Amino acid sequence: MAKGKRPAVTRSLKERDAVTTRKIVDLVALVARNSLAGKEPRLEIPTRTKGNTIWNKKRGILEMGDGVAERPLFDLKTAKQFMQTMLHSSTIKDLIAAQKTSSLRGVFYKAKHTVAGTKENTFDTQDESDPILEDLEVALGALREELHIFAENRGSMVGNITIVDKGDEIDCRRMGSGGYALPSIVEPDVIQFKKCEAKFVLHVEKGTVWNRFNEDRFWEKNNCILTHGAGQPPRGCRRLLQRLNQELGLPIICVLDNDPWGHYIYSVIKQGSISLAFESSRLAIPEAKFLGIRAKDFKECGLDDAVKIDLTENDVKRAKEIAAYPWFAQHRGWQREIDALLSNGFKMEVESLITKDISYVSETYVPERLKRKDWLE
Repeated sequence: MAKGKRPAVTRSLKERDAVTTRKIVDLVALVARNSLAGKEPRLEIPTRTKGNTIWNKKRGILEMGDGVAERPLFDLKTAKQFMQTMLHSSTIKDLIAAQKTSSLRGVFYKAKHTVAGTKENTFDTQDESDPILEDLEVALGALREELHIFAENRGSMVGNITIVDKGDEIDCRRMGSGGYALPSIVEPDVIQFKKCEAKFVLHVEKGTVWNRFNEDRFWEKNNCILTHGAGQPPRGCRRLLQRLNQELGLPIICVLDNDPWGHYIYSVIKQGSISLAFESSRLAIPEAKFLGIRAKDFKECGLDDAVKIDLTENDVKRAKEIAAYPWFAQHRGWQREIDALLSNGFKMEVESLITKDISYVSETYVPERLKRKDWLE
């Protein structure tokens, strides 16, 4: 990285922090003004629900609507959430002032205590804390990274790319068996792309499958980048995939399980998720492709009956829900795919291809599908 770029990044970070701090102060000032005016203190939080989610067909992503939920202080149903929101706002302001970051878990413990004179805790579990932080993101119009909060690292990357992570140059061609651990925050001020020869990104669902592709040097033989998100990919993984797609023009090709969960993961990568619709513009990849595995593969690949996993009632219900998503409902290929899954009556994991040969998925299945451009979009 050129030495001259560092001050510009620092300036932009300071400006970003100043804007976020002002947003927090404005939020609290509004509560204070209402109180002084004799009005009940209340917050308005944009709702992160299906009913407040809009499918933008032109952009190919989910977007958040303008619906809001009021959070008044003097209401037993919302008083605790009001207080929790204020506590987290204070913590975020302190983090920005100290120029430090904290994990989701750390923020939870920072705010967790017993209210004086009671036996009531401010937070009992992290499951209470994380949604409040997401509420603050949408209420402030600020990304989690702008709030100086990070999540646990999940996912790995290896392949023909060199990146710069906080000033450290990392050659992802030389990351051994474990690969480069994908961080939670992957914004341009943290990670820059220095040199890339890769022609596409192959994203696989699980680390176990990623290990097979990495051990077989798939990324080297096929000139690509290989990633996984440990199942449902976290924000850091999805954001990095989107940056690789938008900034470097790399196609994102997914290899996921043949079940409703695999279909849902692809949907989230491609269009975004309902709960994070407010972040779709920086997470969704409308051009992402689903290579496999597919319902047709049981016969086409000559797999053994032993790989079949019976669909549960919940699987069937979920498959029908996914088929009704607007972006799948009008897609003939996806309608046929989901119908075939239901007609089969069973699901299959990517690992089922190992019954053909230990390296069948990396040396035969994926290369042949790539050559034929046999995928769903």
